[in-house]
Amino acid sequence: MIEVFVISISNPLLIGIYNDKQLIEEIKQEGMTSDILPIIFKEIINKYDLRGVYYVNSPGSYMSIKVSYIFLKTLCITKKIPFFASDGFNFNNNSPIKALGKKYFIKENDTIKVDFLDNDIKIHDFKLPNNLNNKLFSENTLPIYNLPAV
Repeated sequence: MIEVFVISISNPLLIGIYNDKQLIEEIKQEGMTSDILPIIFKEIINKYDLRGVYYVNSPGSYMSIKVSYIFLKTLCITKKIPFFASDGFNFNNNSPIKALGKKYFIKENDTIKVDFLDNDIKIHDFKLPNNLNNKLFSENTLPIYNLPAV
């Protein structure tokens, strides 16, 4: 059973292809999500019979999250396959995630705040998991906005 996991909240965009929850192929691509996501998925759909899609719905680049949500939700509706979401902290060792300017999203005790970083905090890159763990994902796939409206 082939499933795809998309991390679009940072650059490069990361896409993992999983067979029976095991990572079998990793795609890393620089560029704007709106430009590269359709091209990558055209190749994936031509090569594999997708049975599920997972993505990161918070926090990070809101435009990328919105584009990913609309594209992936539409794909899942048209192909009648399940769609799941998780927050990005599950895939970067709970490291701060770039927000606006010099501020970062920081997760402490299941609460996400936006703040400046202390000098001694190390930033970890996002990494696709070797195994898809359904416990990390939810059927609530709407993008989650952690910043107040401007």
